[in-house]
Amino acid sequence: MKTLAVTGYKPMEMNIFKHDDGRIQFIKYALKKRLTQFIEEGVEWVIVSGQMGVELWTAEVVLELKEIYDINLGMIPPFENQDNRWPEPIQFLYQDIMVQADFYKPLYKGDYKGPFQFKAMNKWLVEKTEGSLFLMDEEFPGSNRFLYKEAKKKDNYPIYFLTPADLEDAVLEWQMSDPRYWE
Repeated sequence: MKTLAVTGYKPMEMNIFKHDDGRIQFIKYALKKRLTQFIEEGVEWVIVSGQMGVELWTAEVVLELKEIYDINLGMIPPFENQDNRWPEPIQFLYQDIMVQADFYKPLYKGDYKGPFQFKAMNKWLVEKTEGSLFLMDEEFPGSNRFLYKEAKKKDNYPIYFLTPADLEDAVLEWQMSDPRYWE
């Protein structure tokens, strides 16, 4: 597998309401561990649509991993100015990632026109990638349910998960790596 789409919950779906919430570091840690495995197994491109939450955090992780690995980041938003109504700190993050991505191109020119743009983005992501990584619980897919349904339709399309249990493991591993944990 050379191309991997990554998506997951929006911040509010994880009860994260501040751009600097301390829990984000654990999510990024878990993403980094999982993405490193994929990269070491041959993934060359990580593709996101650039939505708030897991997708932007994934993009940050990929940009960090570029210092060590030969990995590319593609950001394909459903339309231009996707970040218009977001909180300012997240807009700045989006703009920064947009500039640093190896490939950036919105599917539709102009601003939001309707839900068909998100539907087209989901189809595009599944058609153009060889697998997907979802940070979600299958029982509670949240806004990911549409992309997840699209991914399940495609034959021989691997779907991987980072679950809440995986996040708990990452938190524990993070804490145990601190020598003070063992005191």
